[in-house]
Amino acid sequence: MKQLVETIVKPLVDFPEDVRVDVKEDDSRITYQLSVNKTDMGKVIGKQGRVAKAIRTVVYAAGSSQQKKIFLEISE
Repeated sequence: MKQLVETIVKPLVDFPEDVRVDVKEDDSRITYQLSVNKTDMGKVIGKQGRVAKAIRTVVYAAGSSQQKKIFLEISE
């Protein structure tokens, strides 16, 4: 799943080497924390959050087979 997020985000940004995905796993949920370069934040979020929503939709769909709830957080 971490690779999926990186594969989606890296072509969108100007600084792909700054893309980092951290994973935090609890009993009932998995949180993927995506961090990008400050200048690329707008590209990842998109107009009215459309790009971020699309990324989340793909990640949630890919993780639907798991028993845990999946979350994607975008931070600087």
